[in-house]
Amino acid sequence: MWRPTFTITRKVVLPSLKENVTLSKLLFSTKSRLPKSTSKLTLVSASIGVLIGAGYGGYTHYKVNVKKPFIPLENEEYAFFKEAPEYQTHYKVINDGDTSNLHLTLFQYRTCPFCCKVRAFLDSRGISYEIVEVDAVLRQAIKWSGYKKVPILLAKVDGGYQQLLDSTAIISVLETYFQDKTLELTDVIKFYPVSKYMTDSGSEATDIANKYFIMHNAQVPDEKERAAEIEEREWRQWADRVLVNTLSPNVYRTMSESLETFQWFEEAGGWKKFFPAWECALMVYIGAAAMYVISKRLKTRHKIKEDARESLYDAVNQWMAAVNKKGTPFLGGNKPNLADVTVFGVLSSIEGCTAFQDLKNNTDIDKWYTNIKSTIQRRMGKVIAVHA
Repeated sequence: MWRPTFTITRKVVLPSLKENVTLSKLLFSTKSRLPKSTSKLTLVSASIGVLIGAGYGGYTHYKVNVKKPFIPLENEEYAFFKEAPEYQTHYKVINDGDTSNLHLTLFQYRTCPFCCKVRAFLDSRGISYEIVEVDAVLRQAIKWSGYKKVPILLAKVDGGYQQLLDSTAIISVLETYFQDKTLELTDVIKFYPVSKYMTDSGSEATDIANKYFIMHNAQVPDEKERAAEIEEREWRQWADRVLVNTLSPNVYRTMSESLETFQWFEEAGGWKKFFPAWECALMVYIGAAAMYVISKRLKTRHKIKEDARESLYDAVNQWMAAVNKKGTPFLGGNKPNLADVTVFGVLSSIEGCTAFQDLKNNTDIDKWYTNIKSTIQRRMGKVIAVHA
């Protein structure tokens, strides 16, 4: 089953590495960080394919093509567990002012834009929650779940534990719950059914109905509020369908930039605290090589300009034009709305990358970004490491 992956690695990834002397030396001179046993070396080789698949799948999860019809296959209920799955919490975000009465655990890749969206939302609402860092290669932390992508949010509810999935749906479910406490969380998710479907190309996909909508069970918004919600919803969709697709071709634009990005991922995610050295090396060096190759395909698929920076700048300028037109600090006015939080979450995923510094130097995003970041930080709880 690994032969196609090894072929891709041998014919595409490795030749690309050898063309770049700097990264080649770094990749092939990490003996001290790599496993010495045959079994671990075999696992490393197999994991290359897993990482390539995970990276490619993660950045194409939100591919949208409205022209392609789909044939529904089945409805899939959100997974419910009577007993807590086995996992090790890495961080706790504790907010003494949290009145939500929710007990949440977020399974994430620290710098995944979709995970960053969920964290930005939870922090903006002052919610306490736990964090589990997931190894992008082996994904042992989510082996209990049939859903193999992140983010996954696990909520403790009456009688067990409720799994929530899809970053946009997670935000909408929780926002609906916060606005109407007459419903239990397990009731709210019924507004957002999970469906598997078959595209006309023959591939199976999963989506969640109504995921951009905030439900109003009791009080119907007035006309002004409805208009604001429509605008908010459109920009949330734009963030998933446009903005996020500009990231990969930019942060993995060159071999050196791809390596720099993964080294920042390692630092920001605290990988060295939670994963063995050989596993960190695998994620950094093989990840950088794989995503460099994959980003070229994504660049073509999403029609990114030859100079990928231009597409990133264009997207951010489009967002800032909408914010500036309001004449207020945020699209939501004097307070960030869900669109503000979503765009911030997506952009925060590349904050430590060269692409982000270029973005600040070539657009007027800096003031808005600084304002919303400080606003969210004032509301978020204290982060405590609980396992290292």
